[in-house]
Order: sequence, then structure tokens, then C-alpha cells
Amino acid sequence: MQLFEPQLSEEKSCVEGYQLISVLNVNEAEVERQMNICNACRYCEGFCAVFPAMTRRLEFDKADVHYLANLCHNCGACLHACQYAAPHEFAVNVPQSMAKVRLDTYTEFAWPGKLGALYKNNGLVVALASSASLALFLILVLLNGGSLFPGKLAGDFYAIFPHNTLALMFGVVFGLAALALGVGIVRFWRKISPAQLEAAVLGSSVAEASGAVLKLKYLDGGHGKGCNNSSDNFTLWRRRFHHLTFYGFMLCFAATTVATMYHYFLGLEAPYPVFSLPVMLGIVGGIGLLIGPAGLLVLNYLRHPEHGDKAQQPMDRGFIVLLLLISATGLALLAWRDTEAMALLLAIHLGVVMAFFLTMPYSKFAHGFYRSAALLKYSIEKRLPDNLKLGSD
Repeated sequence: MQLFEPQLSEEKSCVEGYQLISVLNVNEAEVERQMNICNACRYCEGFCAVFPAMTRRLEFDKADVHYLANLCHNCGACLHACQYAAPHEFAVNVPQSMAKVRLDTYTEFAWPGKLGALYKNNGLVVALASSASLALFLILVLLNGGSLFPGKLAGDFYAIFPHNTLALMFGVVFGLAALALGVGIVRFWRKISPAQLEAAVLGSSVAEASGAVLKLKYLDGGHGKGCNNSSDNFTLWRRRFHHLTFYGFMLCFAATTVATMYHYFLGLEAPYPVFSLPVMLGIVGGIGLLIGPAGLLVLNYLRHPEHGDKAQQPMDRGFIVLLLLISATGLALLAWRDTEAMALLLAIHLGVVMAFFLTMPYSKFAHGFYRSAALLKYSIEKRLPDNLKLGSD
């Protein structure tokens, strides 16, 4: 039984209609339409941050639409609770429409701009980058030692690739990738937020937004039971697998950072023993980065067909598989670093890691940063008067 029918205004002037078409593309206009319906209903206000942020607005411009789309965690709870979802004539599907706009966000704010097109064919891009990187390191092994099986080298990676060579190659690629991603996030933030913010508001907002990011707060469905994946049943597994993936990745990054400090500041060169800090961080992180992506990949294949954007599945799955390969090849390299297979395993692992760095600014990796920026805006906006929203420039 429907509680009420929202009375949506269809009396916009020709000028207003022209302005809407000129500002919003098809995906953005669909989000604007659905947000007007949701704003009249407000049944889902307690589910996640999207709906309280929505209620601060009577109209939704381009910046608002991109902000709300990146605030959405695609958990599906609102879709399964919606009385206006298909087969209703309103056909409201907030997770799907928001997902399509997120891809537009990544493409629009990518830097350099022309490389934003890589998002739309990301599955192919990841495959090509992986193949090229793998071939590169296999060739470098052959050029350096003449064989992929040079014999036992006591786990000494630098007997295959000099340390400075690896540091230069990965340092340059990572630096450029971080720059491209950072510029995109800054451009997005400037579009959705004012140029100046009060320091007192910003400090508490950063703390709250950081907590929401680290806890994945908005993957609990608003009631702590989790979100929907393949059915109306709630599940916390998506949140758990995301935690394993995120913290596994961070531990692996910490392992690399500690090893770098050992090398440059303490004069301790690899290989390090199994129970050393960098190796233990890598093992624990690698296990998390193995279980988390594996679980997310399974959930992705079991996902309800109305969740998210099917066109983005190659990007989602390509990114997950790449994380899986980084972890699997890294753990294999550690396990067999004292064998004759070390050179081959090292080339494979470095090739996968290089592919990750090359595609990092133009892959699903970017979604965490855009979502974090949207969560920060939400935390700031909550602290403003009820009749004031954080305007775009």
C-alpha cells in the first residue's frame, strides 16, 4: 500500500527547462528527478548520509548531484525499501542512478582531462597495463641476468634489479599517479564546496568524516544490520570484506614504507628475516588483501541485478582482480624467495604492482578519495544552519 504520491511540479518555465538541459547530462538529470521524488517521501532518511544531505536542498544543481552521488555507498538498502521502485511508474533506483553519475564524476574531474576516457574502458585498460608491465619486467630480468631461473639468490631481490633502479621506476610512476589523482580530487572539492571554511568547523568535521571512512559507517544500512546484496536480506559481509581490503592494503603500504626507512635511514638492506617488522606487516596485510578482494569479487557476482551500473562491472572486477594478484604474487614471492623461481616470481609481482600504479588514477581506486571528500563536505554541512548548504563556486 502506497503511503502517498509525491506531487512533483511539472510547471517549470521553458527557460528553466532549457537551463536544466544545458547544465545536466542524462545521468545527472535522472538523479535530479529521483532526488525530487525522494525529497517528497523521505522514508529513507535514516539509512545513510545521502538522504539527510538531500533534505537540505529544494533544488539540485550539477554540483549537488555529483556531491550526493559520491556520498552514496551503493549499499542497496534504499532500493529494497522504496515504494516507488520499479514496477512503479516513478522507477526510482537511487543506487543505480548514483553509480552512473559517479562514473561521470571520475571522467569529468580526471587530470589530464583526456585521460578521463580511460574510466569507461577500464577493464581493457587494466588488462593492457598488466600485460605490458609483466612483459617489461620479464624482459628486464632476461636483459639483466639472461635467465628467469638464475639459481638460488638467498632472497636477494636486488641481485635481479638494483635498488635504485626500482626506486626510480616506481617512484616516478607513483608520483605521477598520485599527482593526477590529487588534482582530480582538488578540482572536485572546489566544485562542490566554498573556497573558505571556518577552522573550528573544519577540525571537528575532519575527525567525524575520517571516522566514517575508517569504520565504513554507511555500509551498515543505518541500523547496524548491514546492507542488501543479492536479496532483501541484510548482510555485513560487504563491509567486512571492504575492511579487510582497505586495512590489508594499508598494512602492505606500511611494510613498504618501513622497508624504505630501514634502507635509507638505518642502513639495513633487504632481504629482511621473516619476523622483521616490514615482512610481518607485509604478511598480515597480504592475507587481508587476499581474503578481502576475494570476498568482494564473490559478492560482486552475486549482486542483485538492479544494484549499481552494469557497464562498470569490468572496472570493478578488474580492480578487485588486480588487488588479488598483488597479494597472491607478493605472498608467493615471499614463500619461494629462497628458491630458483625467485626471479620469475619477482618479475610477475613487480609487473602487477606497476600495472596498479599506472592505472591508479583512472580506476575504481579513485572512488575512495571522491567518497571521502563527499563525506567531509557532509560533516561540514551538518554544522551549518539548517537553512544554509555548502554552496559550489
